[in-house]
Amino acid sequence: MAPLCLMTAWLALSGIRTSAADTAATPTPQPRAAQVSEAPSPKNPTPRPKNSAMTPNTPNQTPAPAAAPDQSPPGLETVYLAGGCFWGMEEILRKIPGVRETQAGYTGGWLPNPKYDDTHDSKSGHAESVKVVFDPKTLPFEELLEKWFFRMHDPTTLNRQGNDVGSQYRSAIFTFNETQKKTAETVKARVNASGKWRRPVVTEIATASIWYPAEGYHQKYLLKNPGGYTCHFMRD
Repeated sequence: MAPLCLMTAWLALSGIRTSAADTAATPTPQPRAAQVSEAPSPKNPTPRPKNSAMTPNTPNQTPAPAAAPDQSPPGLETVYLAGGCFWGMEEILRKIPGVRETQAGYTGGWLPNPKYDDTHDSKSGHAESVKVVFDPKTLPFEELLEKWFFRMHDPTTLNRQGNDVGSQYRSAIFTFNETQKKTAETVKARVNASGKWRRPVVTEIATASIWYPAEGYHQKYLLKNPGGYTCHFMRD
């Protein structure tokens, strides 16, 4: 009987030790961390959605305009010229020997299918411009710029021509190829260094982008309305 009691006591003691060892080896479960609420609060405002659509009329969000293909008729060239109100620009340009076609329009901005009112206050980024199709054999591009373009407006007033103020009235040359671009840069530098203007020439030289013809009443405006407004004339 004594051996049996000793055996029972030994087993009981062994079970207590084993239970204690198991308890020490098993980590105490930690409580799950509380989830942070994603509800907006003054200290944690709702983040802006990624890849949000751009508002086309916002001036500080200006994607580069897509380049336009040159669709000049065989043997002719095209350039877009901007230098203030397109009424006076077109009236002079259309009369130059070698010019085959002119059209008033909008270009250089980001708003698709702009109307006249869209060009004001930098709402579209477009400049009032004139599309000029010319014969380079009769009227070399260099001559068109130096003899005519840089004399019919003041290329030193930034986003302004006469009393017309705004980016739509900026001085700009929108070129279709590398040759036109280099010629424009050369002529601009030469005009700037000539001393003719008291201030630096600020004419923008950019790649031609999509062209949007202006409304019908703007086309050949001064031809249809003799004595109408213009601030363009040939400077000596």
